Amino acid sequence: MNNERTGHVNATSQTTTAPMFLSMPKRPSKPRQTGLTHVIDKGMPVRQLAETLEACGGYVDIVKLGWGTGYISPQLVDKVRLLRDEGIACVMGGTFFEVALAQNKFDEWRSWMTDLGLTHVEVSDGTITIPHERKLEIIRMLANDFVVLSEVGSKDLDVVVAPYKWVSQIEAELRAGAWKVITEARESGTAGIFRGSGEVRMGLIDEIVHAIDPARLLFEAPQKSQQVWFVQKFGPNVNLGNIPPDEIIPLETLRLGLRADTLRYTIEENVHGAGI
Repeated sequence: MNNERTGHVNATSQTTTAPMFLSMPKRPSKPRQTGLTHVIDKGMPVRQLAETLEACGGYVDIVKLGWGTGYISPQLVDKVRLLRDEGIACVMGGTFFEVALAQNKFDEWRSWMTDLGLTHVEVSDGTITIPHERKLEIIRMLANDFVVLSEVGSKDLDVVVAPYKWVSQIEAELRAGAWKVITEARESGTAGIFRGSGEVRMGLIDEIVHAIDPARLLFEAPQKSQQVWFVQKFGPNVNLGNIPPDEIIPLETLRLGLRADTLRYTIEENVHGAGI
């Protein structure tokens, strides 16, 4: 397992008052390119968001306002301002982008993202059908003004996309200017890279990462078992998305081997011959 121990600052020491006497995997300091924690906000009150960030904002890199919740939130401007002040990227859900595109309101959507002062946008086609060349054109256009997270995969369990198509689409979207490509899983973790049961499509992931550096990907993994699998496979600095707010600190403990599920994986390189 790759614990990415060299060349990184232990970011955990910047977010806790505990004495740092344990040997743990190194986490990059923010703003970071790997080890991203992308959190989904399903419409929580701004006070709750503020309290969440007060408790664990140091572990959060991106907050996504799920699907179209930002569009109807009366506290949207306050949320955007709060996240900006905390140095955390705010992004509207990809489904909202798809709604705007389906209604021929792309220009209005783009203008609103600019007016809100958002630096990141999500481009997806998990619900509606967008010709891939059109999607690439949109990514190229938006990459001039925003950090683009594109998303590959369908939200429909009945739609099966061949692994080679996942690879070719991801590669094309990265070339078009996407900063990271999100692998679809829905907020439930039961689609795209997962089966309806939530089980990881391991063969699909293996084929994707055989061709593409995992650091360029953001794996949606809302369920704890999914997070464990990705940390065990790719190490503590894997990029994980759609994390529920109450799973932020639990996920960080998984990354650092402070939870039984990943303790052995992270401790093997720290403790030799200790009988653990």
